[in-house]
Amino acid sequence: MFKQLKGQFNKAEWSWMFQDWANSAYSLMITTAIFPIFYKSVADAGGISGADSTAYLGYTNAIATVLTAVLAPFLGTSADYKGYRKPLFTISTLLGIIAVFSMMFIGNGNWFLLLVVYTISSIGFHVANIFYDSSIMDVTTPERLDQVSSTGFGLGYIGSVFPFLIFMVFQLTGIFPANVTVNIGFFLTAAWWFIFTIPYWKNVNQVNYLEKTEGIIQTTVKSLTATVKELKKYPHIYLFLLGYFFYIDGVGTIIAMATSVGTDLGLSANELIIMLLVVQIVAFPCSIMYGYLARRFGTRTMLFVGIATYIVICIFGLSLDSFTDFMILAVLVGTAQGGIQGLSRSYFGQIIPREKSNQFYGFYNIFGKFSSVLGTTILGVVAQITGDSLKGLFALIVQFIIGAILLYMAKPSKSYTN
Repeated sequence: MFKQLKGQFNKAEWSWMFQDWANSAYSLMITTAIFPIFYKSVADAGGISGADSTAYLGYTNAIATVLTAVLAPFLGTSADYKGYRKPLFTISTLLGIIAVFSMMFIGNGNWFLLLVVYTISSIGFHVANIFYDSSIMDVTTPERLDQVSSTGFGLGYIGSVFPFLIFMVFQLTGIFPANVTVNIGFFLTAAWWFIFTIPYWKNVNQVNYLEKTEGIIQTTVKSLTATVKELKKYPHIYLFLLGYFFYIDGVGTIIAMATSVGTDLGLSANELIIMLLVVQIVAFPCSIMYGYLARRFGTRTMLFVGIATYIVICIFGLSLDSFTDFMILAVLVGTAQGGIQGLSRSYFGQIIPREKSNQFYGFYNIFGKFSSVLGTTILGVVAQITGDSLKGLFALIVQFIIGAILLYMAKPSKSYTN
């Protein structure tokens, strides 16, 4: 597949897409696989109960999410001005990388410092993505947005698997003590993220920008205020953002809660790891395929296909009873997860003013950063009331239906041109 893809993208597009390959290692290695387990062991050594340590991690994620969401529109607006985006991207990226690298030197039992460093890494990762997402407008044409964005997501899914597999070799063979193995995981993540960001630094440059007329703070505040008012002129944009919030929240909830639901049904840790790898591997070609199908059938059409797939997942989830059922579910999730994320990012780029891409992507990231907040609450409440986590999973179908309705309403008028 790599040979088929090689000649289809120029250097700037490849450099942009490989940032997905670079930073997705953080999502898999830190957010999902290594950090939660390591943190629990550090907190346990520090005398913190299991319930308290879980709660503290939850609070930490909430704090990082809120801080990122608050910063997103301001930083996004600042990055719309000439000469600001790449420095802001570099600062936030290096902040995240250095924070991950620093985790190697935190002593056993120092759980509070570990959470502080994790918060810094999370903010660096998410803020960098604001500038990364919006810079797609600078590397490709409107006609190629879908293909570039979805391929980027596909590369991210398969790219993150490589450092994870290297880590798992050390983990399963037990060549090194557990603490050394974890540190190898942190080092792999930081190094992978840094090395594969180099092409972006070299070849992605800001093409669409605004000229600032006064101090950056005053200019940014004025522009941000004007954009909030200006959204009234673009009902298709805020309707899409509302729809995106509902359906991507459902997607995020399934990502965040799948292992917990699997644990409730008695799946082992190894089975859960296999399920996670299946999702990553299946998502790679399917994300790319979504981009090609969007070019033929339309981006909105493929977004509806992705939402419909998740509705099927919610219905199928009611009958989960074995590891085989979970594997089928993992394949279904993999077919749609990257595609719906990639096309949402590119579709938003198609309906916003290009010269204010960073600013509008700041708002886009607000809605994305709060993904899995509403859904996890719904899943938890329904699961507690019914005593069945699968019914909680099924309840997410409401979010996907609302998201589909709002997406349908968000069709730009024929008079709108980007």
